[in-house]
Amino acid sequence: MRGKHRREEEETSYWLSYSDMMAALLLIFILIISFTLLQSQTVYEEKENELIAQKELVEEQQEQLEEQQEQLDKLIGIRKELIEALKQEFEGSDLSVAVDSKTGSIALDSSILFDSGQFSLKNTGEDLLKKFLPKYIKVLTSQEFKDYVSEIIIEGHTDSTGSYLFNLELSQKRALSVSSFCLDTEKNVLSQAQVDGLRKIVTANGKSFSNPVLDANGRENQNASRRVEFLFRLKDEEMINDMSQILNE
Repeated sequence: MRGKHRREEEETSYWLSYSDMMAALLLIFILIISFTLLQSQTVYEEKENELIAQKELVEEQQEQLEEQQEQLDKLIGIRKELIEALKQEFEGSDLSVAVDSKTGSIALDSSILFDSGQFSLKNTGEDLLKKFLPKYIKVLTSQEFKDYVSEIIIEGHTDSTGSYLFNLELSQKRALSVSSFCLDTEKNVLSQAQVDGLRKIVTANGKSFSNPVLDANGRENQNASRRVEFLFRLKDEEMINDMSQILNE
């Protein structure tokens, strides 16, 4: 009887130990499942937040692109209007000047402005500028366009005769001579207010023969290459050009 009772106690103890072990394993399993679910929930929430942030970023970028496109369209429209205004200003005048339909640049013949190889303005050059400048500045500084023009550039250009450095110096001095004439109040070509405004935005550059004028056969037209160009730049134009390229892509 004692042996039988002992065996029953041992069997009962065995099953109790086995049940405890299974309960512990089940608890561990439940903990693992719970931890996995919790971790998955955390990852899901993080991904969801990332998607929301990315969506907000995309929407913000879309709004910026739309604003930039509007600004681009506006500046393109301003340039076209300014070029058209320049054409109308010089149309019917006795000045033989042509306004570039794309850039709005105007080239003045160097043979009228200077003697060959010289950079001092001739009388014919001064007479040309006295007629040209009031009309040109009138358009660019008008109420319609003055808030958009950031720079007026006077560029000297030569033909390819001679060295590059000689022509670089010559073209620079010619551009400076023209800009000096523009800013000289004693010439009484422009008003004091126009000169004061012009001083803030005018620049003079020498280009040597780096940008020649070519004929239909691709050969240099030396007469046309010798010139002084008047160009204008609109505010934020470089940024707009980069933006235009991005939008096109």
